[in-house]
Amino acid sequence: MAHRSFARFDDTLLTAIVVCAFAVGTLGLSHTVEAAKALPEYSPEGLKLIPKTKVSAVYVREGADFKGYDKVAILDCYVAFRKDWQRDQNSSKTFKVSDSDVANIKTYLAEEFKKVFSAQLTAKGETVTDSAGTGVLILRPAIVNLDVNAPDTMEAGRTRTFSASAGQATLYLELYDSVTSELLARAIDVEEVGDKGYIGVRNGVTNRADADRVLKKWADLLGTFLQNARASAAATPK
Repeated sequence: MAHRSFARFDDTLLTAIVVCAFAVGTLGLSHTVEAAKALPEYSPEGLKLIPKTKVSAVYVREGADFKGYDKVAILDCYVAFRKDWQRDQNSSKTFKVSDSDVANIKTYLAEEFKKVFSAQLTAKGETVTDSAGTGVLILRPAIVNLDVNAPDTMEAGRTRTFSASAGQATLYLELYDSVTSELLARAIDVEEVGDKGYIGVRNGVTNRADADRVLKKWADLLGTFLQNARASAAATPK
């Protein structure tokens, strides 16, 4: 990709991700007006909090105009587990989670993010590209505070676990103009993954299916937002 400055997450950004995701996470999974009031009205970069959205928090630069974007470039997704997740898994479960298991899960989720977002956004009318240019919106994603209740490991005999949910994950997504590198928006969403309300079987297959459902939800929300931006522009009298 042309923009080297977007190639990886630096330490400063990672700190911002953790702090921001924690602040949203402490509000719980409900997207209420009361929860939104607990967040600052403006981000450190000057983005303004948008009330009553379908995700935990959305910040947008005032005056940002998304109607001209019909292409997206998706950067590699950064993935981070909940603090002490591996230690907690290995202290309470018969089957241990190795460092390679952790790496495999992170690699799978990063690759699946790009695959699902590419497919869903294409279905919404976006063109997915690897190049910067006019009309290209850069997506810089991270999934943090990842908590998998029944991780898929390579140990013999590991087949299934019973749990009330597959786990939890927080999306941290930034949108940039690919020409100016200006940060236009940031979305954060805390999602419980999997069926709710009853104890079900959890294994590698169900984990992947549950992850895909959440990724599709996030991608569809973004695709609808971009569709609405263009539709609104088309309906405005000239």
